[in-house]
Parts: sequence; structure tokens; C-alpha cells
Amino acid sequence: MTTTRDLMILVSGSVCVSLLFGALIKIFHKLWWAPSRLQHLMYLRGFRGPPYRFIHGSTKDILTMQREAMARPLGLSHDIFPKLQPHIHYWSNIYEKNFLQWDGPQAQLVITEAELAKEVLNDRDGVYSKGKPKASMKKLLGDGLVISQGEKWAKVRKIANFAFHAESLKRMIPEMVMGVESMLERWKPLEGKEIEVYEEFRFLTAEVISRTAFGSSYLEGKNIFEMMNKLTLLASRNFYKQAFPGINKLFKSDDQIESERLEKRVRDSIVELIKRREEKVTSGEEDNFGCDFLGLLVLAHHDAIENQRISIDDVVGECKTFYFAGQETTNSLLAWTVLLLAIHTDWQEEARKEVHNLLGKQNPKPDDLVKLKTMSLIINESLRLYPPAISMSREAEREVRLGNLNLPANVKLFISNLAVHHDPQIWGEDVHILKPERFSQGVANATKNNIAAFLPFGLGPRNCVGSNFAIAEAKIALAMILQHYAFTLSPAYVHSPVQVLTIRPEHGVQVMLQPI
Repeated sequence: MTTTRDLMILVSGSVCVSLLFGALIKIFHKLWWAPSRLQHLMYLRGFRGPPYRFIHGSTKDILTMQREAMARPLGLSHDIFPKLQPHIHYWSNIYEKNFLQWDGPQAQLVITEAELAKEVLNDRDGVYSKGKPKASMKKLLGDGLVISQGEKWAKVRKIANFAFHAESLKRMIPEMVMGVESMLERWKPLEGKEIEVYEEFRFLTAEVISRTAFGSSYLEGKNIFEMMNKLTLLASRNFYKQAFPGINKLFKSDDQIESERLEKRVRDSIVELIKRREEKVTSGEEDNFGCDFLGLLVLAHHDAIENQRISIDDVVGECKTFYFAGQETTNSLLAWTVLLLAIHTDWQEEARKEVHNLLGKQNPKPDDLVKLKTMSLIINESLRLYPPAISMSREAEREVRLGNLNLPANVKLFISNLAVHHDPQIWGEDVHILKPERFSQGVANATKNNIAAFLPFGLGPRNCVGSNFAIAEAKIALAMILQHYAFTLSPAYVHSPVQVLTIRPEHGVQVMLQPI
């Protein structure tokens, strides 16, 4: 005879089976049915690419090609596209310049055509959003400018625009000069010897960001920079990793556990900086929160108008974004530009002549920077050959026509600005040769067919708000270095660019330093 207890067990078992069956259906739909259906739809619309593979999509092939490419020596060539994005280099030749790949079960249309990239980034009709960020990137950048969207993005973009507009930058120049002076002082014992400049520039850019944006010294922010660097390494290492749905929540990897620990510690450290600003105003020690980036963010957090106010998490996210982007962008730009000038000493001499004619032995002043024309050409060519960020992503919010392509809603777009910067059809057969004179008639006339193909800081409404900050700092550092030193490439240097979210020199940049 069936008892109430037996019925309860039977019902409970049936519910568990139903829930399990429902979960399996959802997983099957997400990992097989939806990608296969979308792949068929994209194929009907003329898109080609590597076929979708269960769970992993194209990521296993991408990781394999990247490992093989990194194992091959590059020599001193600037032809870095096949090394850093070998899958895009290979598949864009096998299929079309714009092809379909898979980030796990998520379809990605890879764009390597400059005109299409420009159309997406300008986004005149508001069709292309940033999409949902990867969990590792969210831990690194919070919900800062790079990731946020809509009204939240508009609020913080307005603050950032004010923090880095021309007049604000002028106030930062003395701090930048002081940072470079300290670096050059450290270099004096190394005159006539080899010096590794990548780490030197890492220290410099951290010091400048600390002083100009957060009103503190590098030593005060050192722990934040170190933790952010570790988070960057973890985010890069896990960028293409895929897992079965739900597994990551049940069984966290060591990297996930470490990322969460670092994320919390970074947040706590930034909140402490915020509290200190607030306490100075509360105690009457200061009558405002300050006019630097942190001060403007804290002011916005205390805005009297509620719908203009930003949360403490917003402040933390913006600080994390600038700690990362402000350092990585300028550090990368300086390292690769010094490398290029160490190899191409004729351009180093041209830049030095310009600096001596304009500045003599004086430190640069704000109005001097725009007059460094040769320096601007060199920096632009450095950014073309070695852009700090080599890709950008967007998502089509609705069905849309892009060029002559019909895109379905919710498809991801992966723009390779590295491919655009290294395209011989755009720049000519000398695309991999350092030629700063390309930019002598301006960026718009630098390419063979006057195609807008220079995208080191993005384009359109979501271009990098700190680009002028990065270029100003780079010009000051390079000008002051050229005033004091000539440098050549050390025999110890091994040319191996590597992507750790931005492009880094895997083994540093070693140069021989000669005082002048």
C-alpha cells in the first residue's frame, strides 16, 4: 500500500527529474541548438568561417594557433599581426576579410575592413552596444567607462571629458615633468650601460597617474597597481577559456578564487582613498574634494541632484579603469617608441634636433607639445605598428545593415584594429616598415586611398577619453630623454611582442644608454 511518505518521495523524484531535464534542455539549446541555428542563418547570408564546435566554438583552435605563433621567432620585424592574432590572419585569408568565428557558443563577426570598423565605431544610429563583458574583465575594470552603457556611461563620460580636457591637461604637465625628472635621476648611475626601459616606464606612468589623477604618490598607490597588474594577467590568461554552464559557480578554479580576492582588495584600497578625501572635507581641512579625476568622481557621488549622483561602485569602477588604461596605454606607447628609435637612429636624431631647436635644455611646457611635429609623426607611426589595444568589441542590438552585410540581432562584432593597421592594401607594400612621414599630411591623408584606418584609440563617441593624456605624457618623456641621452638597441634584446590585454614586450626593452 502506497503511503504518504512514498508519494512525497515519488513527487520529489519527479520534480528533480523534471528540473534536471529542463536544465539539460536549456544547456542543449545554449550550447548546440542556438549556435547551430545562427551558424546556418549566417551561412545563408553569405558569412563564412570555421565551423562551430560544441562548448568551445573556435577557442581551442585560436589558443593552439596562438601558442604556435608565439613559439616561432620573429626577428626584428614589425610584421606582428600573424604573431599576435594568427587566427585572424589565417582565417581572413581562407574565408573573407570579415568572417565568422565562435567565442564558445557566442557568434563573433570578425571585422578587418577599415570602412566597416569606422561605421561600427561611429555608431551614428546607436545600434552597436558594448555587449555583456567577460567576467574576468568585469573584475578588472568594474563597471567603468570601458564597460558601462546607457545613462551610467553618459554620466561618467561627462566627468572624464572634463577631467582630461585641454585646460585640465595643462595643469597636469608639471607633474608629468617631475615624474620624468625623477626617472632620469635614477638613470644617472646607468649611463654607458644597458637599461631595461619597459619597467622604468611602468614605474613612471604609475607615478604620473597617482599624482595627476589621484593626488598621491606612487608609493601610496603601489599596492593598487600591483594588484591591478595581477588581475590583468589573470584576465588575459582566461580570456578564451570556456566551461560547461554552471561548472564555474560550483567548482571555482584557482584563477577565479585569486581574481575574486584581488578584486575585493582593490575595491577596499580605492574605497579607503575615497574616504580620506571625504574626511578632509568633513573635518574642514579642505573646502572641496579636489579638481583631479578622483575629486571629480567623489563630487559626483555627493551630487545634490539624485539622478546625477553616481554610486560608490561607479567611483571604484572608474578608478580601476584609469589605473589600468592610464598606465598600460602610455607604458606600451613609450616602450615601443623607444624600441623603434633605438633601431632607427636616423629618426632618433631628427626628433632630437627638433627638441633641441624648440626647447634647448629647458623642460617642456604645455604650449610646446603641439609644436613637436616630428615627435607627433613618430608617435603616430609607433601607434600604427604597435597599437596598445589590438581589438575592440561591439554587439548589434537589432538587425542591421553594415556596409553590404545584413547582420542579425545580438551578433557580436570583433574589430581587429591591428589587422587594419597592418593591411598593405591600405598602407602600401611598405606597411611593416617604420615611415613616420606617412603622417606628414595628417592622419586623414596617411593611407594610400585616404581611408580612415588609424584606430589606436578607437573612434566615435566611445573613443579613448585619455588619449590626449597618454600622448602628452609620451611627448614629455621622449623629449626629456632625447635632451639627455642617445640610445641604441642592446644585443640582449629579444623581439617578442605578446598580448596581455595590451601589447607588451615579453622580455622587456633593453637599450644602451649614452649621455650627450
